[in-house]
Amino acid sequence: MGTHFKGPENEVRSLDAYIKLVRCTESLAASLERGLKAAGLTVSQFGVLEALYHLGSMHQNVLCEKLLKSGGNLTMVVDNLEKNGLVRRVRDSRDRRRILVKLTDKGDQKIREVFPAHKSAIVEKFNVLSDEEKQTLGALCKRLGTA
Repeated sequence: MGTHFKGPENEVRSLDAYIKLVRCTESLAASLERGLKAAGLTVSQFGVLEALYHLGSMHQNVLCEKLLKSGGNLTMVVDNLEKNGLVRRVRDSRDRRRILVKLTDKGDQKIREVFPAHKSAIVEKFNVLSDEEKQTLGALCKRLGTA
């Protein structure tokens, strides 16, 4: 379903593309979120664990930038992960104002368990596209996201 807006063609195309992009994103996110929920994680919690797993320990403000989350939101996510023993916070020895977030052994084990199924679900969803279409989609999303 596209837009029902009647107006200049450029506006109609822009609104139609936006609606389709949002519906696609919401549909994919809902489908993938079910697997994460079954593993006991929210999308944001998974994002933190995945970033720490693939990129290593990092300052909380860097995590905010990587995950496009506000400081307050990420603090709550990290609080909950810490309560569950999946991450720990450590004061930076060079700058005590900065907090480094690290995976615990339990967190490392959790992401190693959850990531393969999540990755497979993503790959399965994207198999409807050719490799060239995936590249084009990635390039278009990057361009639009940085506009």
